Amino acid sequence: MTEIFGIPLSAFLSQLLLGLVNGSFYAMLSLGLAVIFGMLNIINFAHGALYMMGAFAAWMGGEYLGLSYWWMLILAPLAVGLVGVVIERTMLQWLYKLDHLYGLLLTFGITLVAEGIFHSFYGASGQSYPVPELLQGATNLGFMILPNYRAWVVVASLVVCLAVWALIEKTSLGALLRAGTENPKLVQAFGVNVPRMVTLTYAGGVALAAFAGVLAAPILQVSPQMGSSLIIVVFAVVVIGGMGSILGSILTGLGLGVIEGLTKVFYPEASNTVVFVIMAIVLLVRPAGLFGKEK
Repeated sequence: MTEIFGIPLSAFLSQLLLGLVNGSFYAMLSLGLAVIFGMLNIINFAHGALYMMGAFAAWMGGEYLGLSYWWMLILAPLAVGLVGVVIERTMLQWLYKLDHLYGLLLTFGITLVAEGIFHSFYGASGQSYPVPELLQGATNLGFMILPNYRAWVVVASLVVCLAVWALIEKTSLGALLRAGTENPKLVQAFGVNVPRMVTLTYAGGVALAAFAGVLAAPILQVSPQMGSSLIIVVFAVVVIGGMGSILGSILTGLGLGVIEGLTKVFYPEASNTVVFVIMAIVLLVRPAGLFGKEK
């Protein structure tokens, strides 16, 4: 049997693919964080709670309304995006000119409130969400049996991430968003409603988190704490990629997911800390992150 560094090739490739699945969630969540920080200059600690709300929205849509997974893949991000509109209009808009710490503390408080509300209604044990019938089963790749749903998660995440990157970096709308961030008065002079644009940007960022939550619902137990266990790693991904870097968040999320998966093969004890070790090294060598711009 072929081996790599004493590890069977099948085990190596299996962890590589499973790491890519985790990396897809890291990329999706860190992308939303990067969009919000890059365009609004807000460190959105509530991102994990909004990811959790997306998963719960999918579960409630199926449980109470009988809506399918495919409907909730569209409706849940829209619903959580509306929550984002309320948060931005009623709270965050007053913090843009203040220190980052104020936004961090506010969004941390929103996280605690959201988790407390869902915990009081649904407890901490979590709710199961079925895999949609179309994506049930698995495919034999020869070296491993890959669940079809996990393959779908990777494909859907990559498509959405690349679409958002292209929208922001390659279109006139993206140029307008970046200009509105750097010089809002000038953009407003051309008749653009900058406050509305900022609100929709925040809503779009949290909708990405909700989309990731719907993707995660059939894999994980839908619980109030599902976001808090992931958000610290996602923040590390954003820091490594470079705060506000769209492409950096995508590539770093995917790459770190793979590295984390391979670490479980070669040195399992370090799998929970390897991301933070990499973050420390990157900050020592390049404080702005791998793709961030030095000031």
